[in-house]
Amino acid sequence: MNDWASKNCGEELKMQGLHIKKGDTVKVIAGKEKGKSGKVLNILREKNRVVVEKINMLKKHQRSDARGKGGIVEREGSIHVSNVMLVCSKCDTGIRVGYRELEDGKKVRYCKKCNEILDE
Repeated sequence: MNDWASKNCGEELKMQGLHIKKGDTVKVIAGKEKGKSGKVLNILREKNRVVVEKINMLKKHQRSDARGKGGIVEREGSIHVSNVMLVCSKCDTGIRVGYRELEDGKKVRYCKKCNEILDE
């Protein structure tokens, strides 16, 4: 592989659009937290990772500051976007997402199982 290809190989993956948005309910489909579900708190688009509520909890050893707060703090870690699946509120299962344009020209996501529109 030449130098140009090795430098720019990952750029296409980073530029892909993600089918998950902040506030969506997702289900973990792979890894140690498989089967659990939660709400998306944050999206790390440049790394293709998401932070899900109460999933992949990490212990951070926090040094005490001027206020005296220190100790072991638990927080959510990120997981790769390929390991989560969006959950439809109507089907209540993990779904694949499709895109559709409404009459007013707005592009929305929909459930491929039940055709329910996911975006408000």
